[in-house]
Amino acid sequence: MANTLEAAELKFTPLHAQHVALKARMVPFGGWEMPVQYAGILDEHQAVRQAVGIFDVSHMGEFTLRGDGSARFLARMVPGDILNLPVGKCLYTQFTRPDGGVVDDTIICRQADRYLVVVNASNIDKDWAWLNEHLPADLELRNLSAETAMIAVQGPRADALMRTLATPEISALPFFGVADGEVLGVSMTASRTGYTGEDGFELYMPNDQAEKVWNGLLEAGKTVGIQPCGLGARDTLRLEAGLPLYGHELDDETSPVESALAWTVKSQADFLGREVIERHKAEGTRKKLVGLKLLGKQIAREGYLVFAGETQVGKVASGAPSPTLGYPVATAFVDTAMVKAGDTVDVEIRGKRFPAEVVKTAFYRRSK
Repeated sequence: MANTLEAAELKFTPLHAQHVALKARMVPFGGWEMPVQYAGILDEHQAVRQAVGIFDVSHMGEFTLRGDGSARFLARMVPGDILNLPVGKCLYTQFTRPDGGVVDDTIICRQADRYLVVVNASNIDKDWAWLNEHLPADLELRNLSAETAMIAVQGPRADALMRTLATPEISALPFFGVADGEVLGVSMTASRTGYTGEDGFELYMPNDQAEKVWNGLLEAGKTVGIQPCGLGARDTLRLEAGLPLYGHELDDETSPVESALAWTVKSQADFLGREVIERHKAEGTRKKLVGLKLLGKQIAREGYLVFAGETQVGKVASGAPSPTLGYPVATAFVDTAMVKAGDTVDVEIRGKRFPAEVVKTAFYRRSK
C-alpha cells in the first residue's frame, strides 16, 4: 500500500508519455517520475560530448520577478553581481542564508520586463517560501513552475541544430544569454546555458507545446546524431564539468566559498550572509570541496570516508565513473589544513582503502 501511495504522489512532466514510449527507465527524483536512461548512460553521455543530446528538465522550477526594485531585492538575496547584470544575460549564483549557508543555487536571467529565476526541482517550495519571506510588498513574484516545460539541448552540435530550427533571437544567443523567440514555430524563452559542460540551450515553453518541440527536435536532430538523455548522463556530465548538485556539493550548512564557488561571490551589495562569506574568502575555511581522481577502477560514492594516512580528513560528496576521461572521479569535502592539491589520499570503499589524487573539481573542459 505504501509503495502504491508513493507512486501516486509522484508528479509527471508534460513529456512523461514520450519517455514511456521511448522505453526509458523511469525513477523517482525530487518528487517526480523522471527518465534515468534510454539507450544507456554511456551512450547518452557520449552523445552530449560528441554530438547533441536533449533532456526533459520540466521538473525544474521557474519564478518571474517584476517591479522597479527587483534588482535591489535580488542583490539582497544572492552574492552574485546582479546589479550589473545587463538585459539579455544570465547569472549563475546562490540564495544565501544569514549564516553563509546556501538555500539553493539558481540561474537568474534578466529580460527587459522581468527576471526569470530558475531553481532546482527538489527546492521549489523551499525557495518560494524563502523569497516570499523577504519580498518587498511592491514587487510581483510569480511561480510558473507548474505551467512551464523545459527542454535542454546540449552538445557541440547544438548550435548547428538550433540554427535550423530557431529564430535568430534564440539561435544567435551568446553564452549565458537569454531571449524570447521561436523554436519549431513555438513561442518561448531560451537561454544559452546548461548543466553538462558543453554548449547548449535551455528552452522554456508552455506545457501544451512541449510534446511538439520534443518530437520536432528528435526528428530534426537525426542528421546530427541526437539522443534523448536521462538523469544518469546528466549526473556524470555535470560531475565531469565540476558543476555542483544541491544536497551534495551545496547545502544549508555550507558556504559558496567552502563549495569551491568563491568565484561566484562578486557582489558589493549587502547580501544575506555577506560577513561570513567575505570572511571565508579572506581568511579561508576549515573545510573545502576538492576533486578526487581515483587511481584505480573503484568508484567513490557519496558518503564514503576520505583518509590521509590513518586520519579521517573528509567525506565524498559525489562520485561516478568518468566516461570521457576513462577513470572514476569524485568530489569531497576535506579538512583544509590536512589536504592540498596534488596530495594522494585514500577513499574507504566497502571496508578497503583505495588511493586518489586531489585535483580541481572541474575534471573536464570543452574545447572552445
